[in-house]
Amino acid sequence: MACVWGQFLTTVKLLGRRRFLPLFVTQLFNAFNDNLYKTAMVLFVVYQVYNSEEAEGLFSAVASGLFILPFFALSAVAGQLADMRDKARIVRIVKFCEIGLMIIGATGLYLAWRGFDLPVSIPLGFTTIDTSFPIILMLFALFLTGVQSTFLGPIKYAILPQHLRKEEVLAGTGLVEAGTYVAILAGTILAGWIPVEYAAAAIIGVSIMGYISSRQIPPAPPLGQVEKLDWHILRASTRLIRKTMDDRQVYYAILAISFFWTIGAVLFIQFPPLAKNVIMASKEVASVFLVVFSVGVAIGSVAVNKLLKGQVSARFAPVSVLVMALFVVAFYIVCKMWQADQPTELLDVASFISWPMATVLLLCLLGISVSGGMFVVPLYAFLTTRVSTDQAARTIAANNIVNSGAMVGGSLLAMALTAGGVPIAEQVLLSAAMCIISAWLGVRLHSAEKVEAAAASA
Repeated sequence: MACVWGQFLTTVKLLGRRRFLPLFVTQLFNAFNDNLYKTAMVLFVVYQVYNSEEAEGLFSAVASGLFILPFFALSAVAGQLADMRDKARIVRIVKFCEIGLMIIGATGLYLAWRGFDLPVSIPLGFTTIDTSFPIILMLFALFLTGVQSTFLGPIKYAILPQHLRKEEVLAGTGLVEAGTYVAILAGTILAGWIPVEYAAAAIIGVSIMGYISSRQIPPAPPLGQVEKLDWHILRASTRLIRKTMDDRQVYYAILAISFFWTIGAVLFIQFPPLAKNVIMASKEVASVFLVVFSVGVAIGSVAVNKLLKGQVSARFAPVSVLVMALFVVAFYIVCKMWQADQPTELLDVASFISWPMATVLLLCLLGISVSGGMFVVPLYAFLTTRVSTDQAARTIAANNIVNSGAMVGGSLLAMALTAGGVPIAEQVLLSAAMCIISAWLGVRLHSAEKVEAAAASA
């Protein structure tokens, strides 16, 4: 009891320290603003601009792909910068640029809300998207938001050991993760409930507050040997991935995480158009879907940590992702049953909750996310426990490259299926099939883990 109370006091005291609080607040604003903008944009376009399942599915896939693409292209450079330059200075530069990109996004939202329509056609090889200038502005800002997140991602993990004492790092990490989770939920919920013109104003205001808080972050100079930056994106990415994945456990952890987020990308692409066209639910209900998914991942992460008792292990990974597949199939079955007795008008939250099978639908969605959290969260621990501190940011960056490449692939697959006329509900089954491959990767990781443990004890 005394130990738990001591940990609690350590955690609370960190919030009063300049070496932690400005970073915590900056990350809070960043996660909130990203999710407020992304969710407000997608929900507005799906519910107010397009009026066909195919167009909505394609837009959702394009938006996801554009946000993820910078992680694939720029993570190697971001990881090098985070390990070899002052991290606090990088945060301040990125947060200043965020003000400009949010002005671009807010302009797109405002013009779309006002009904400004300058038609634009985008050829995608296998199909063409008919859109407008305001939507192009919003998508460009979303791409820039992905660039910003690419450069901030490695720093969030690598800066804490510099600013905190060894006994404070775990508490600080927990606070950052909890704060990020709350901010994501807040941004997602708010985007579904406030008018889009209010969201346009809010994202600019929050970006300014984020920059102000970033200016209070203490300096965080590089810890290891400062090497020359390699600005050749392809060469730097290839070298980084090859070097990072020499360790078999890191190799299988990155592959398993990447395949999991491919599944997640497909599901997130499907949620808004599925909510509107299959469930016949309003944008507020669509935001509830995203919130339930986020809550489930958090529950799964806590549950698996309890089961593992703090040990870094993948032994529950295969079972967890197979359970996730079962919930995905159950979610699909409920969607098909829902279509048999589909509402004639969009349901608000109260009407949705009272509709037959709504509780079962939400429980299936919660089951998907809880089991998904139990699968993926322990795998991230391999990335931070298998490498030295001065390599941590580049390991996270390598993981981001492979993850984002897989997620872009998932987005392209969803776009191709939508363009080919495959209904949104049927695409859900694709996620269930991919869970089987994730389970196999989990088995391989656990096998590598057992081999190394046996060698260490010999």
